[in-house]
Amino acid sequence: MEEKRLTRVEEGRMIAGVCTGLGRYFGVDPTIIRILFLLLFLFAGGGVLLYLILWAIMPLDKAG
Repeated sequence: MEEKRLTRVEEGRMIAGVCTGLGRYFGVDPTIIRILFLLLFLFAGGGVLLYLILWAIMPLDKAG
């Protein structure tokens, strides 16, 4: 069985691949993750900061 790893994905990304990587890891459509980040940004103000932190710490999976 293959080990699940939280990585940014190069294929299908819009900005940095964070939402695509999170979607793949949790088995959710990346569009839902993007909407959640947008709602966090609009109502809590932390969406952009959280995205930037994840961008910095998540390794890039070039294989897709």
